[in-house]
Amino acid sequence: MRRMALLAVFGVFAFLLSGCGATKKPEIGLVDDSLRSCPDSPNCVSSMATNDAQRVGPFQLQASHEKAWALVKRTIQKLPRTRIVSSTDNYLHAECRSAVFGFTDDLELQLMPQQNQITIRSAARFGYFDFEVNRKRVEKLTSQLRAAGVIL
Repeated sequence: MRRMALLAVFGVFAFLLSGCGATKKPEIGLVDDSLRSCPDSPNCVSSMATNDAQRVGPFQLQASHEKAWALVKRTIQKLPRTRIVSSTDNYLHAECRSAVFGFTDDLELQLMPQQNQITIRSAARFGYFDFEVNRKRVEKLTSQLRAAGVIL
């Protein structure tokens, strides 16, 4: 009986995280030369967000734009279960997979040389909650880039 209850709880948990198992095309890319807004769900963080729950700071560059952008790419390539899907001279999209269920999150960055910064957005593709996985990813990336002397 206890085993059945645990399986039921696990099943409900997986269902809630998976977005009902639907396959969904990622909502990514630049819109009007800016990263997309986060949805109302708590599974997204962005330096463009206006509410505190979803806001993270942009990367303020300490190094040259070229050096910073190259190091950002190398750092993202080293993140666990992460692959860069597309990259240009001012935009990067990477897919990050969760360790347990293999859910996909989208990590996007935009180089803004005029503002001497890089904006960032990290969002779960499925489900409603992400248990702050996207915020922790951005915080880890921020920490690594600060330690490398690339951002303030």
